[in-house]
Amino acid sequence: MARPREFDETVALDAAVQCFWTRGCEATSVRDLAESMGITCASLYNAFGDKRSLYRRALDHYVERSFGDRVGRFEGHLAPRQAIDAFFSEIIERSLNDPDRKGCMLVNSALEVAPHDAEFQRVVANVLVQVEAFFHRCVTAGQRDGTIGTAQPAEDLARLFLGVLLGIRVLARTRPERALLEGLVRPALASLDCDSGR
Repeated sequence: MARPREFDETVALDAAVQCFWTRGCEATSVRDLAESMGITCASLYNAFGDKRSLYRRALDHYVERSFGDRVGRFEGHLAPRQAIDAFFSEIIERSLNDPDRKGCMLVNSALEVAPHDAEFQRVVANVLVQVEAFFHRCVTAGQRDGTIGTAQPAEDLARLFLGVLLGIRVLARTRPERALLEGLVRPALASLDCDSGR
């Protein structure tokens, strides 16, 4: 009979996320992970498999706790334009308040792991499709209720916001400056304005 696990898997995954997020996948050893998770290397392998498998679990956990949580709090609870505003405001605040300048674990994965690993390329691409879809839903809803202009197609605006989001997350790692990040978002949000001349 298998022995019950003597650790909280969610707490352990949180620790693994922090370890991978801070050091990157390649520079993080199994020993680093076990120490940060408060378990033995044997327990790590038994519960999560090898380092690559744990990285996949940690990335999924990160996405659910960040993007998934954010969409759950904003979409359907705020007006479409307010949801987009709140999304970017929170991203900027998190970027500015991160003393380690870790950036976004998903974006870091896109740059470090995905180019050399077809599975992670698909994982990252799928999440980016979900992010784009969130923006698309918000823009479409706002165009329908008249709070967002229709000069630009919803598809184009959704892709613009995806690009701005990725830009913020990369720039904030080396230039975490409020004026820079807010200046990146401001003209993008202005593209949502209704054309009063119509």
